[in-house]
Amino acid sequence: MMEPRLGPEAAALHPGWPALLLWVSGLSYCVSSPASPSPSLVPRVRTSYNFGRTFLGLDKCNACIGTSICKKFFKEEIRFDNWLASHLGLSPDDLPSYPVNYSDDFKTWRPVEISRLVSKHQNEISDRRICASAAAPKTCSIERVLRKTGRFQKWLQAKRLTPDLVQGLPSPLLRCPSQRLLDRVVRRYAEVADAGSIFMDHFTDRDKLRLLYTLAVNAHPILLQIFPGAEGWPLPKYLGSCGRFLVSTSTSPLQEFYGAPADQAADLAYQLLGVLESLRSNDLNYFFYFTHVDVDMFGIFNNGHLFIRDASALGVIDRQEGSQAGSRAGENKDIFSCLVSGCQTELPSCDTIPEKQNLVLVCGQVLPPLLRAKFPSPVQEEIDAELARCGEATRPDPEVLQAASRLKDILRPLRTCDPRFAYRYPDCKYNDKF
Repeated sequence: MMEPRLGPEAAALHPGWPALLLWVSGLSYCVSSPASPSPSLVPRVRTSYNFGRTFLGLDKCNACIGTSICKKFFKEEIRFDNWLASHLGLSPDDLPSYPVNYSDDFKTWRPVEISRLVSKHQNEISDRRICASAAAPKTCSIERVLRKTGRFQKWLQAKRLTPDLVQGLPSPLLRCPSQRLLDRVVRRYAEVADAGSIFMDHFTDRDKLRLLYTLAVNAHPILLQIFPGAEGWPLPKYLGSCGRFLVSTSTSPLQEFYGAPADQAADLAYQLLGVLESLRSNDLNYFFYFTHVDVDMFGIFNNGHLFIRDASALGVIDRQEGSQAGSRAGENKDIFSCLVSGCQTELPSCDTIPEKQNLVLVCGQVLPPLLRAKFPSPVQEEIDAELARCGEATRPDPEVLQAASRLKDILRPLRTCDPRFAYRYPDCKYNDKF
């Protein structure tokens, strides 16, 4: 894969860049439909307006996510709106993500999101841990240190990604890795030029390091690549990575809809329960489970469709092939195990993950604020009662699943059919399925 060729203007932050970032940190962004914005939104700008290498994390590669979309950053086909507000005193380094504009032709622009896998502060802690692991100065070459580790040396020799190569990594995705799942990771890894094979013969050393680093820090972009929305999975589209940022399609957090009218709240809750059902039962026979949930993990596209916005807490169990238990994870702890979560985290056995887990978490923590006091009596009381049953961890799996099914039955007729729900309109006028 070719590295982006950076001129002197792109290699260093422009003096106007801090003001630009300060503006972004105070931005209240509204997702709009993919249309050509006015010239004031996305003007022709100077080359020196480019993103900086340090901000993107390119100075840390190849201990980064990738470089597949760097060219668009430096061609200015990904850019912030050109409204500056230098008086805003907020630090952009504290933001996990930024809304930006994306174009393929400089004529039509659409909103996308660039996001970090972990916070800037956590990245700095991780980098210091890497240096400390080799008794090196805190400004060491982290790539050189990681290349010398025993785990990476095994990766260099490996033709195929096998469960022993990822044991001890903290990601829920790798808690119970099957060979089928790992083959899918390699075959669909979008940061290499010739994806499609389950073997890593076409991976360069830097490709292997980037994949290992991403899996060790946060598997969110990997999940977006191996279970793409284009195939019906409830995840946003992965557009590429540059340095320590990934670019994906933009969604609005579910929390922004907690004040939505009753019919919209019913629609979103119904969709979310449907998403959880697909995670539990799907054609590929993978069982997806959340280790924890919060409202920011779910988002809504501008057509009203609900998706999983943040897949970092999503684990996968292979029901078809069987999964390797995580009981031996402690035997393979190394610096890659400690970049984010610390080295003391013990992973429970995959056999302890119940069928009801996602429903208990979502019914207990995410749906109540969305559905509270929205509907007339006695419908509201029925919703509250099923939510309580669905969110009760002490109930057996069948009772929780049954409560969720009844809740969907209650919500379904409360949804309306109008253009606000573009993802199912006008189909809903002619087909009860929608």
